[in-house]
Amino acid sequence: MLAFTASPMYALTASPIRPPISARCTDPSMCGILATVNSKLSPEALRLQTLTLQRLIRHRGPDGSGINLIQNEDGTCSAIAHERLAIMDPLAGNQPLYSKDRSISLAINGEIYNHEELRAEVGDEARFRTHSDCEPVVHLYEQVGHEVASKLDGDFAFVIVNENTGEVYAARDPIGVNSLYWGTGLDGSRWFASEAKPLVRGGCINIEMFPPGHYYSSKDDALTRYYNPAWFDQEAATAPIDLPGLRTTFMSAVEKRMMADVPYGVLLSGGLDSSLCASVITRLKRERYLRRGQPEDLEPLKSFSIGLEGSPDLAAAQTVAEFIGTEHYGFTFTVQEGIDAISDVIYHLETYDVTTIRAGTPMFLLARKIKAMGIKMVMSGEGADETLAGYLYFHKAPSGKALHEECVRKVQDLYMYDCLRANKASMAHGLEIRVPFLDKDMLDAAMLTSGAHKMVHKGAEAQHLEKWLLRAAFDTPDTPFLPKEVLWRQKEQFSDGVGYSWIDGLKAHSETQMTEVDMATAAVRFPHNTPATKEALYFRTIFHEHFPANAYGNGIEQTIPGGPSVACSTAKAIEWDASFQNALNQDQSGRMVDVHDDATVDAGHAESESESESESESESESERGGSDSTWADALATGSDKAVERFDELDPERLVSVSEEDVKHV
Repeated sequence: MLAFTASPMYALTASPIRPPISARCTDPSMCGILATVNSKLSPEALRLQTLTLQRLIRHRGPDGSGINLIQNEDGTCSAIAHERLAIMDPLAGNQPLYSKDRSISLAINGEIYNHEELRAEVGDEARFRTHSDCEPVVHLYEQVGHEVASKLDGDFAFVIVNENTGEVYAARDPIGVNSLYWGTGLDGSRWFASEAKPLVRGGCINIEMFPPGHYYSSKDDALTRYYNPAWFDQEAATAPIDLPGLRTTFMSAVEKRMMADVPYGVLLSGGLDSSLCASVITRLKRERYLRRGQPEDLEPLKSFSIGLEGSPDLAAAQTVAEFIGTEHYGFTFTVQEGIDAISDVIYHLETYDVTTIRAGTPMFLLARKIKAMGIKMVMSGEGADETLAGYLYFHKAPSGKALHEECVRKVQDLYMYDCLRANKASMAHGLEIRVPFLDKDMLDAAMLTSGAHKMVHKGAEAQHLEKWLLRAAFDTPDTPFLPKEVLWRQKEQFSDGVGYSWIDGLKAHSETQMTEVDMATAAVRFPHNTPATKEALYFRTIFHEHFPANAYGNGIEQTIPGGPSVACSTAKAIEWDASFQNALNQDQSGRMVDVHDDATVDAGHAESESESESESESESESERGGSDSTWADALATGSDKAVERFDELDPERLVSVSEEDVKHV
């Protein structure tokens, strides 16, 4: 059983989290969708087939189901279905969503952060039946047609069926945060689903990942790229260093994603990216309290981490939690518990990629615990390593131009790796995940910055560590976001950070499961992306048991990319260093790069070191007015120190609050 430790700051006696105050959204539509269009089945048969296959994605939306059956003029039928994760109001708000005359239906998995602006653009409130952030999509489609996808600010995957014209329109968010697959049925029908399972079970003759940043229209039976940022071309990446701009943009991206009427938390690995997410949320909650005076914003944010006993991530996460004042839950797992979960992880993630499974397993275990605690949404730090050159192999980049081009490749591939892992590992348990580093404005701020400013120059005063831009942007000594030792902690990949024994244990277990004969016949059994190691072959064998290749040779196994990699590099970056070209070094662990520092933590030493750091932090906190948690306590008692710390906050983000207002609380 997973072990649990809680931060001594709050232990288990904290008040339940109440809904935060933000731009209210009564029905965020994180869920699962399934659509089959132009099927030659009878209406009754198609309905039964759809209802049966919906069950395969019900884990994404366990709170409700909806289906709309459409009989087309050419005699074919279409079905559009939805599995709902009820963020609010479980008795209402089911999908599909409809146009005013119900001739256009929409099934969508997503969060639309600019829904209020879009609702105003639609103009006619009489069209709306719900307060869903997603309903503006169907009405905008009526008004602007194919341009609707480019107007959305959010993470989404959706299908629209227009009974008036017979058109099918589908789109996916710019980076592919939300998963979407499509394929062709035996009768020529077009299929769409949040996961590949219904397409596999339904016997589709080809299955592909729907490309992010594109929309599909059946009018011309073609894909169109709607997301074309300037930074796709490295010639556009010329912006100078703008640390305040980077900081402000990220904080706005986080604030946007605090749109929720549901208890939410943050994944806190103790690395830079997740720690900044957690720190910014706690700071924004304080600012929001001073703007609106809602006591809910004084309640501590819940944070969650996982690792093997004594792992680097658990120790760092505890340090951050105590510094920023979250109600922290640190879970431990054993190597055997992780191995026992591998088959379930591969089934839910629908991949045999080694890194994705290594990192996805602890995330899968953690998501289950978080959902069991009543949390339905968390924020996470995916995307920063790709946009700001955070992986250790970026130390070897030969030039700013080469570095930027690699960042573009990494961002464009996220939907097959980290976004896939984050979305499916969490949604396996009906837990929504939001990723502020992949906000469109944040992407522009990071990716338009010259690649030369992301190069690593060891020993230099600036750019001496990977992701220096982000670290420097949040290095504000007077009002620190994070402890120095975390802000400037070397990059530790999640699958490494949970404990080095995890990857080593997986490799050792694979050695016992796969023989030399298995390796010798791997190319015959798996001609596509033939596994090169026993670990990869072990994962591929389990994957094949869940998803057998279909008779047409173009099944789900071809949706998973392959090729050599060092520390999560693309195959192109293998050229950067001679050691990378040695096949023995081509492992996705960050330990394969010679700049990696060992971060093994001795449990006893970590505890005493944490106590020592806590004492020194308490002294510095008393000098500057207390930690986030003590500051909240001070607000509740009207302390003068609380008023002094109010002056530290960004005045442009706040309205005027008097000392008497604060004391009144």
